[in-house]
Amino acid sequence: MKSIKITAVPTNIITGFLGAGKTSAILQLLNNKPSNERWAVLVNEFGEIGVDGSFIKAINSTHKGVFIREVPGGCMCCAAGVPMQIALNQLLSQANPDRLLIEPTGLGHPKEVLNVLSAEHYQEVLLLQKTLTLVDARNLNNARYTSHDTFNQQIAIADTVIGNKIDLYQAGDKERLISYVKAHGKLNADIVFSQQGYVTVDQLAGKSLISPVDAQHKHHEHTHSTEKTLIAELPIPASGYLKAVNSGEGFISVGWRISPEKIFEYQKLYDFLSNINAERIKAVLITELGTFGYNISTDGIKETTLKDSHESCIEIIVKSLDNQLEAKLMSCIMKSSDQLTFITKK
Repeated sequence: MKSIKITAVPTNIITGFLGAGKTSAILQLLNNKPSNERWAVLVNEFGEIGVDGSFIKAINSTHKGVFIREVPGGCMCCAAGVPMQIALNQLLSQANPDRLLIEPTGLGHPKEVLNVLSAEHYQEVLLLQKTLTLVDARNLNNARYTSHDTFNQQIAIADTVIGNKIDLYQAGDKERLISYVKAHGKLNADIVFSQQGYVTVDQLAGKSLISPVDAQHKHHEHTHSTEKTLIAELPIPASGYLKAVNSGEGFISVGWRISPEKIFEYQKLYDFLSNINAERIKAVLITELGTFGYNISTDGIKETTLKDSHESCIEIIVKSLDNQLEAKLMSCIMKSSDQLTFITKK
């Protein structure tokens, strides 16, 4: 069979720090994409489990023309972009898309991602369009954000800065973001405001103003190896779960993939999730009441009912690791006798 030559695929990077609303923005865009178009989404996560991809797939399981690929385990661009290039090439071949969306991890360096996309190999394949950076302006009073290189890099590289969660802003937050972008962003960067990650398809159009020279950035270090087998691709062992830990950029990620045979007790699980001191939690979990997606930030728990999932998975990002997390999570799993009672009642 003759291979199809893929050229000039409109491509957008959608970035933002932890909890800014990137995944919500992508879900909004997928819900509103032209029905006759094929879209591809390349998702990178700081953790190694790959929850974002599972979450997007579960929500879009009935949507035609959406193709998703993950690059879990830190940054897409380690080892001169090899993990990212492999995943991107496979995704493009599979989807032959009308548009490509790329979501780097909130702790990843978008300049390195742009550097890979600007390489000679992709100059005919991809048409780089606007880079969108989501920002929660309430964080501009916090030096943990404003002194973080990744946070500032995300703003510096944006064609459009989206002040997300505007419904939660206090007096002065909008003006503070406008001033910050003027000081740290591109001269002609647009600034718009939104809530719940709402982004229109029209906001994706237009050539990116960033140049390959602007995108150059020294490579950064991670604690993980780029040669090991991805946790997301390993079979789940007889124990019923796999655990993965990753660290970098001042944060630690701990996550689990859990066999679908292990059913969580909904109320215990909700209580557990509500009491974790974490920067960010994302999960797709199978309970006796059904399958639920969780997106948890400092603003609280957002729960989404999902049709199904081939397994449970959870990723927790913290500043310091609680060694009791695994025991607390596993204590939420129903005992075999409880599951049998539940099945009988149905």
